[in-house]
Amino acid sequence: MKSTLVSLLDSSGHEVIDCGTDSEESVDYPVYAARAARLVADGEADRAVLACGSGVGVSIVANKFDGVRAVNAHDAGEAEMARRHNDANILTLAGRTLTGGEARPIVETFLGTDFEGGRHQRRVDQISGIESGDLAPGAEAKLERSS
Repeated sequence: MKSTLVSLLDSSGHEVIDCGTDSEESVDYPVYAARAARLVADGEADRAVLACGSGVGVSIVANKFDGVRAVNAHDAGEAEMARRHNDANILTLAGRTLTGGEARPIVETFLGTDFEGGRHQRRVDQISGIESGDLAPGAEAKLERSS
């Protein structure tokens, strides 16, 4: 999958910063995911594409970084909605179950879809507020009622 996606990104004019491994052996994916997530969190990269066996582990790691909104998308529709409604900036993929050919439209959609803003911006701002510990006015009461 990696070589297919690197070729896709290169041919589409995207700069590829390879933070991963070329090994088929089991690796400590949190280290690689953190490298890429840090680039996005620090503004050195606009977006990132990560993969592990299920895509879940690298998503969990990436979402530990302030400003990162990672989505583990299984199809182009999920990637589109994550971009349009959540301004997701990291896409994670299940390398164990997706081929490069299956991942290609997911990546193309993720990179080709803009954030809609509007009512969705308010929600992204709320996510950022939760992340920083500064909830929006009234949000604490809403959180208490939902538990």
